[in-house]
Amino acid sequence: FLSLVAEFCCGFFVILILGNFWFLAVLYLLWLYLDWETPCTGGRRSQWVRSWTVWKYFREYFPIHLIKTSDLNPNHNYLLGFHPHGVLVAGAFGNFCTGSNFKNLFPGLTPYLHIMPIWFGCPFFREYIMSAGMVSASKESVSYVLNNEGGGHASVIVIGGAEESLNAHPGSLTLNILKRKGFIKMALKHGAHLVPVFSFGENELFKQVANPKGSWLRNVQEKLQKIMGFALPLFHARGVFQYSFGLIPYRQPIHTVVGSPIPVKRNLNPTTEEIEQLHALYLQKLRKLFEEHKRNYGIPEHKSLIFE
Repeated sequence: FLSLVAEFCCGFFVILILGNFWFLAVLYLLWLYLDWETPCTGGRRSQWVRSWTVWKYFREYFPIHLIKTSDLNPNHNYLLGFHPHGVLVAGAFGNFCTGSNFKNLFPGLTPYLHIMPIWFGCPFFREYIMSAGMVSASKESVSYVLNNEGGGHASVIVIGGAEESLNAHPGSLTLNILKRKGFIKMALKHGAHLVPVFSFGENELFKQVANPKGSWLRNVQEKLQKIMGFALPLFHARGVFQYSFGLIPYRQPIHTVVGSPIPVKRNLNPTTEEIEQLHALYLQKLRKLFEEHKRNYGIPEHKSLIFE
């Protein structure tokens, strides 16, 4: 979805350049130059955009639900680890970028969804995603959000990243997390409490072409992901008037469960051992969150998370 909107925005920009409105394109390029760092300094959210009626229909289509398991004290800053990535990341967008569910459940906290910096280089599209509350996933951006001295900020990071979208098959519970420890280091450096978040149903929205590790398709996808910075899963779902084939996601409920916070003391120079210990604790809390709630959302008793 983001890719389609981005392509439209880029196409519109090209039309401005080639048409009689090239001067508008020049003015926008000047604006882009002057505004380049905004995605790394908290973005520029718009409550009007976040409250568009279309997002209400978007959330009700699946539907998308946000489940609270514990209070989050607004006097602290938090780093929310979102799992899994899925193809669409619908739970993250629907819960943290639209509507007032998060604000109602966690008063005093402002969520910032961190996404790949490459999206903010797209003309016009960058303005749209910033208005929805998205910011860059760069270290500088995460640090800016978590440096808020008064607390009340929540960085939302999709830990598995684009690579994890290649595992987004219905029923898949594989998370790319064992080697991802940068978010742990950021939490320690800023004293941000860690909160595991699991979005049940995220991988059920699309069917992806079989791409087991070692297959030629997976090898090509992984090479392209390293070159371009984002993955290209080959997926399909339903159409507008039929359910056999199309790119519209299936209507499968999404329940995004926000776990209890893991207190983190500020440590400007954490050792490798300290990072490993907190990472292991985070994995333990994430697994516990999943096990406690899986029965409520149709996960068979014998199934558990797979960390790789």
